[in-house]
Amino acid sequence: MSSPRHCPVCDAPPQQARIFLDEHVDPARLTGLSFASRKTPEFMNHHLVQCQRCDLVYADTPPGQDELARAYHASEFDSAVEADDAARAYMQAIQPVLAQLSAQLPGQLPPDKAALEIGAGTGVFLEHLVEAGFNRVCGVEPSPAAIAAAPVARQAWLREAIFRAEDFEPASFDLVCCFMTMEHVRDPGEVARAVQQLLRPGGAFVVVVHDWRAPVNRLLGKRSPIIDIEHMQLFSPASIERLFTEAGLVQVRSHSFANRYALRYWARLLPLPGGLRTAFIRALDALGLGPLKLRFNVGNRLCVGWRPLPGKP
Repeated sequence: MSSPRHCPVCDAPPQQARIFLDEHVDPARLTGLSFASRKTPEFMNHHLVQCQRCDLVYADTPPGQDELARAYHASEFDSAVEADDAARAYMQAIQPVLAQLSAQLPGQLPPDKAALEIGAGTGVFLEHLVEAGFNRVCGVEPSPAAIAAAPVARQAWLREAIFRAEDFEPASFDLVCCFMTMEHVRDPGEVARAVQQLLRPGGAFVVVVHDWRAPVNRLLGKRSPIIDIEHMQLFSPASIERLFTEAGLVQVRSHSFANRYALRYWARLLPLPGGLRTAFIRALDALGLGPLKLRFNVGNRLCVGWRPLPGKP
């Protein structure tokens, strides 16, 4: 077994962390959907500790990068409807970011107004960015099943890969987005530092992460859907903002926001026994309530940081 890693946000040694959750992994329950987006919760997790310096919860002995790459490459995809709903919520949430991008560089944005999404899935969010005026978009997605589920027009924007900074030109994007993906990478600090270099001066990095300190997640504890074998770390407001600051981003802000999904999907997340959950969803559908779209704040947090403009702190 490898030695416990240091905190991937503040580099505090493992001796400065306390146990958050003991490991709970049943290999017999792992399926092709175990590393898929918006799956039915399995409530399995690596050994998790809480950093006493920056408040990050992280797996202290996570799988290696090659093992993670193989898992995501083999994962299935079964969340097209929910991906569309999520993209709309994210687009609404980043409207102030898009407005600030335009305001702080009036008339100076390059003709190839460019955006990158890390963990792009089917590329549905990139389609929203194109509609918003971005004329060069790219998405990195490790799951071939997700890319195969995308319309042909979107597939041209997608690269099947694990994100690597060296695959892109420095200072070549105005916006980089990473939604519900920073929990999945082995080194979120490396990703944030790389993004800072990929942004043009005045460009923005936007992420959405699970907030383990949100009341709903504290209430559910180890039965929260965020307790998952995919998650190498779980953020709090303090730890996600520190991640951005340590990467050299400025004007760092974070806030919670609500998602809007069908009631059928919200029911899938309930910490119920499998048979009872299935019966409940069938009852919702029989009553015609399953497709009803409802908005809830379930502890997701959006964080924004900016690459400094020349001559400005």
